[in-house]
Amino acid sequence: MIGKVKTGKSFFHCIAYCLEDKKALSEQEKQQLSRDGGLQHKDRAEVLEFNLCHGDKFELTEQFRDVQRLSKRVEKPVLHLSIRAAPGDQLTTEQWREIGKEVAHEFGLSQHQYICVLHKDTKERHIHIVANRVGFDGKVVSDSNSYARMAALCRRLEKEYQLKNVLSPRRFLSEKERQVPRHDQRKMRLKEKIGEALKDSRSYSEFEQKIRDQGYRVDKGRGVAFEDDKKVRIKGSEVGYSLSNIERILARNAQIDLRNSPDELLQKKENQRRAREIITSGMRRKALPATPLPKDSSISQEMSKDMAGALDALLKVEPQQYSDGGPDPWEEELRRRKKKKKRPRL
Repeated sequence: MIGKVKTGKSFFHCIAYCLEDKKALSEQEKQQLSRDGGLQHKDRAEVLEFNLCHGDKFELTEQFRDVQRLSKRVEKPVLHLSIRAAPGDQLTTEQWREIGKEVAHEFGLSQHQYICVLHKDTKERHIHIVANRVGFDGKVVSDSNSYARMAALCRRLEKEYQLKNVLSPRRFLSEKERQVPRHDQRKMRLKEKIGEALKDSRSYSEFEQKIRDQGYRVDKGRGVAFEDDKKVRIKGSEVGYSLSNIERILARNAQIDLRNSPDELLQKKENQRRAREIITSGMRRKALPATPLPKDSSISQEMSKDMAGALDALLKVEPQQYSDGGPDPWEEELRRRKKKKKRPRL
């Protein structure tokens, strides 16, 4: 089983969400989804328990607020608990009702106002418990260690009702249990959707629109996060697509498109043609045989003498350059520069 715990300020919005159908769906869409998936999207909510309260969303909200006024120090009086069966597990309505009572008892809500509602619009049925943290005595139910308590409760319910064993959140696992690979279908599905959107996107705005078309809300700040239609928020880094990775992939896609543009392809062909011409002309020059001069030729002897004379002139230091016996001016300049003091740095 999979459990969640939330606290909030608005009784009305939380109660309305649990009691009503999804507002995003029209009546025709509800009927179509019910036919296709065999689920109940029309009148999806069934109230299993009214505890110390009764009525519609308006009456319940007013009753909860009246009791809330008994405590002036609580900022978030709403306690919203939900628990879902693992894929493949089936429970009867009566079993769900008993589970709701056990959840309420675990969190100290037996003498508090709460409603327990069963939702039937998903493959894995689940219940919602909306409770008033403030009791009739003015005392407030503590929400400390709520996640650990919910994880322990789910493990106990799995054994009691012989259900599939679902791993607890990672931080509540032992060191050995943390080594067990986890498979999150929601994250795997998001990872696939992001990969598909990136293949055909060349800018971030184009990528974001494709993700929205898949039913996700995108939240971009210092990083990027995605929220599905179940209001489940997943960071991009959790599925291998951080904001920096996404921007790098988009930049690479845009660069590939630029390289494959018609002008770029023509330029590549022209460069390849010029390279072939240069290589071909070089090979032709290399293939031409050199024509050496005869060794006994007078022209060859004259050219050798001239080259030898030129080298001697370049390498030879003329003795008359410093025939006056004076010092070498270059050495004098070097000594002067060495003696010159450097200015102190300020």
